[in-house]
Amino acid sequence: MPQKKQTDIEFVEQALAIEVEEAKKAGLIGYLSRALVQATLPHSKRDGVEFTRRNGLYTLTIMTPSHAGGLPYGSIPRLLNYWITTEAVKTKSPYLTLGPTLSSFMAELDIMPTGGRWGSIVRLKDQMTRLFSSSISCIYEDQRQTRIRNVTVVEEANLWWSPKSPDQATLWKSTLELNKRFFDELIQAPVPIHIDALKLLKKSPMALDIYSWLTYRMSYLRDNTCIPWKALEMQFGSEYTETRYFKRAFCRELKKVLVIYRDAKVRPVDNGLLLKPSNTHIPRIIPSK
Repeated sequence: MPQKKQTDIEFVEQALAIEVEEAKKAGLIGYLSRALVQATLPHSKRDGVEFTRRNGLYTLTIMTPSHAGGLPYGSIPRLLNYWITTEAVKTKSPYLTLGPTLSSFMAELDIMPTGGRWGSIVRLKDQMTRLFSSSISCIYEDQRQTRIRNVTVVEEANLWWSPKSPDQATLWKSTLELNKRFFDELIQAPVPIHIDALKLLKKSPMALDIYSWLTYRMSYLRDNTCIPWKALEMQFGSEYTETRYFKRAFCRELKKVLVIYRDAKVRPVDNGLLLKPSNTHIPRIIPSK
């Protein structure tokens, strides 16, 4: 019990330090894809090669070839999406270089390189293969229209690192070529987030999703809105067997997010989550060339 209390205290202290250092670290603004904020990736490993999330009239379906290992899941593909979007917005180029070594790239994701069958190096390589080989179908449907967009995140990936030598530079650079549609959407409407907030929340895929979604939602919220728990479950946690279990998990992770994003006026109520107009965590400013 004393250990848990210490952990909570450290978490709060780190969260508060983000705002204290914000003026000194004005460059620590990252970005996320709007499509993957509105409907999220799986939180945990799932069977099958197709996964669907719904957010109101918006449906996102991810499909991954079976030989790629299955669907991307957990925190790593979320951190990869953050890195890809941030680099694309900063460089304004769909051609991205992932760093001279595997260790240097993992440092940018704030992941400590560890070897072995269950180490972070193997997990990163596995999730990169899953994510980069996946295709995404985005469908918006109402009474008047149906809009469908099919995209892949990456057009081509060349990864030359050796998992057994993460600190060794390679003759050729590891690169990504983003899909043009995906790249265009990133540039036009990225969701700004705080990099330190992601690092603090990275152990929880749901907390990452809640943080990203809240700062995006607050960018256009004008009136008090209550979102039913069932609707939130469809967007954030369709793997739960009952809504009450999802609600319990969501509220637990929401507490972590609100320690960091203190301007968010959000309160769980009996029938859903009450949102009141609030400042976004990061202003919507797109960096210039």
